[in-house]
Amino acid sequence: MEKRKLGNTGIEVAPLALGGNVFGWTIDEPQSIKILDGFVDAGLNLVDTADFYSRWQPGHKGGESETIIGNWLRKSGKRNKIILATKVGADMGDGKKGLSKTYILKAVEDSLKRLQTDHIDLYQSHFDDGVTRVEETMEAYFQLIKEGKVIAVGASNITPQRLKDSLEASRQNNYPAYQALQPLYNLCEREGFEQNYLPICKENELSVLPYFALASGFLTGKYRTESDLSKSPRGQGVKKYLNEKGISILHALDEVAGQYQVKPAAIALAWLMAQPTITAPIASATTIEQLNDLIKATEIKLGKEDILKLQV
Repeated sequence: MEKRKLGNTGIEVAPLALGGNVFGWTIDEPQSIKILDGFVDAGLNLVDTADFYSRWQPGHKGGESETIIGNWLRKSGKRNKIILATKVGADMGDGKKGLSKTYILKAVEDSLKRLQTDHIDLYQSHFDDGVTRVEETMEAYFQLIKEGKVIAVGASNITPQRLKDSLEASRQNNYPAYQALQPLYNLCEREGFEQNYLPICKENELSVLPYFALASGFLTGKYRTESDLSKSPRGQGVKKYLNEKGISILHALDEVAGQYQVKPAAIALAWLMAQPTITAPIASATTIEQLNDLIKATEIKLGKEDILKLQV
C-alpha cells in the first residue's frame, strides 16, 4: 500500500482515511468493529473521528464513535497499526466547546479515556470558536505535544485568515504548527478549497484530508432523483446536489467507473487522491461491501483525460 507523508510529522499514512462519523450512529458497535478490522486488514491505517460524533442523534451525548473505537483498540490490540485522529471544539453541550486552553486540556483527557489510549496521533481543531486567541490554542497543543498526549495537530473548520494567523503564531512563539487541514472538498464542491485554502496548504506544506469526500454519499450514485433521498438517514444532505451540475458529474463518474470496472465512489475518491496536495480523503462505510468498493480507489491511477472529464 502506498504511503504519504502527513505534513512534516514523519508520520506516513495510506491514501484513504476511514471516517468514524457513522460508528454508533448508522451502524452499531459490532458492525463498526467489522469495518475497522476490514480497513486495517487491507493495509490502511488512518482512522478519523471526533469527540462530537454522534451528538446530533437524539439520545446521544457525543463520544459514541470514540468509545466504539476505544473498545475495538482494547479488544483487538491494533493500536500500533493505526494513525488515530480525533477532534476538539464542537459543541458538546453544557458549555463544553471552543478552543480555549482550559477546555482543550480537559477535552483531550475525555477523548483519551474513551479511546482507551495514551496518545492521539493527530488532534484537530474541529470548529474554530473565532474568539479564543490563536496563540492560546496553539499553546495548549504545545503543552499536549510536550506531554506526549498528542503527536501532531491539525485544523478543520477554520477561516483562511485564522488558519494563517495560527501558523504565524506557531512560528513566532516556537509552538508546534498545524500539520494538516481537513476541509470540505469533493467533485461537487471545489471552489471553496481551491480558491481559499489551497495556496495556504502549498505554502506551509500542510497535508489535506478532505471530509465529505463523497458529498455525503451523492458521489456514490445512490441518489439520482428526489425519491432516492429517503434511502438513508443521510439522504436529505444531498438534496442540494440534485441539479444540472450534479447530474453531469454523476454521468462522468458512471463513464469513468465503467472503464475501470469499479463503483462511482471509487472514482470520486481516486480523483481526490490524484490531486497533488491531497494526502488522504476521508470516507465512511457501513458495510464490508461498501468498504471494499472504497478501498479499490487506492488501486486506481486516473489518466489526465479521466481527471479532466470528471471536472465538470
